Amino acid sequence: MANQLAVVTGASMGIGYNLAKVFAENGFDLVLGSEPEGLSKVEIDLRALGVQVKAVAVDLSKYDEVLRFWSEVEAVGRPVDAIAINAGIGSGGLFAETDLDVEIRLVRTNVEGTMHLAKHAVKHMVPRGAGRILITASIISEMVAPRELVYAASKSFDLAFAKGLRAELKDTGVTVTALQPGPTDTHFFDREGLSDTDAGTKGKKGNDPYDVAKQGFKALMEGDDHVYAASLSTKLQGALMGLVPDALQAKLHDDMTKPLEEK
Repeated sequence: MANQLAVVTGASMGIGYNLAKVFAENGFDLVLGSEPEGLSKVEIDLRALGVQVKAVAVDLSKYDEVLRFWSEVEAVGRPVDAIAINAGIGSGGLFAETDLDVEIRLVRTNVEGTMHLAKHAVKHMVPRGAGRILITASIISEMVAPRELVYAASKSFDLAFAKGLRAELKDTGVTVTALQPGPTDTHFFDREGLSDTDAGTKGKKGNDPYDVAKQGFKALMEGDDHVYAASLSTKLQGALMGLVPDALQAKLHDDMTKPLEEK
């Protein structure tokens, strides 16, 4: 019996790489979309798990690149059984001081790229009456988040989009699951410019990206609406989020993302 096929974006590192690994460990062949750095090694590593892997270097902030990537998916000539729309970038710092070009690329990747890929996936899956869609949002999607406000706003879109899409597709055989990690032990905070903060040092400890990926995969396979991943503290934080006043959320997040030298 042929393996199922999964598409994973943002697969060259972090949570995306580990999602691809978990799919492979569970017998899924893969189409990977990611920035080129490290992608060839990922392709080799995952093929060693006994699955077929097609890796495509792509910039998902660009409309034409999303089209090109999806044409590469279609060129495989097989039904897509699952897609993990995970690619995303961050930006840290005070909005009055941050780089607008970086933030516009962030929105194009995290919002437009997510929506664009989901459109292709839905049009592919709904006529078949089967498919699973995982959208990586974040626990920050439910927070007031100074010093990460554009990133947080983009992830709020992803969460709302996943919830609404799930409702629209409830009778189609296609499920949608939102993955909401807490701060995770990856290079994300370094790339965001927040490595010298509590979030970039202490905050990410205890959230292993492989554990996040395993919990996301399990939720996807079980058809859950969302999952807070991975540590118990993340799950508790997510459960309590709606009870914490906005002003307190803002203060706590500002403290976590303020440079250590300013404390």
